[in-house]
Amino acid sequence: MSFNNISFRVRYSETDQMGVVYHGNYAQYLEMGRVEWLRSTGISYKKLEENGIMLPVVSLSLNYKKSAFYDDLISVETRLKKTPSVKIEFDYVIYNENREILVEANTVLVFVDMKNKRPIRCPKYLLDLIENRDKK
Repeated sequence: MSFNNISFRVRYSETDQMGVVYHGNYAQYLEMGRVEWLRSTGISYKKLEENGIMLPVVSLSLNYKKSAFYDDLISVETRLKKTPSVKIEFDYVIYNENREILVEANTVLVFVDMKNKRPIRCPKYLLDLIENRDKK
């Protein structure tokens, strides 16, 4: 399945007194990767919400391998695990600039109708965009 990669520098506010990235910030990094993966596919969270769809995270798993530090250039590689149905699942690898693995992670999100708060199937237009992306 297709993947996307983003890079950015660790900000001081994301670290503890030792200059190490606080573990809770990795969930935000994953969200950044996921949002950009969707955007590169041709859809945004905002557009999904305008169409009455939410994507809450129902599962988050992180496996820490190595610390990231203040001012490190890190990359988040986001990969769609399989074709979405009611759920959409992503795998992630976060690297430092030496391509050392810092974190391996996984998230599962569910497509939810904003009106009735019930799970729904992945919209066809999103499936079509994903299929077209994989052909590139």
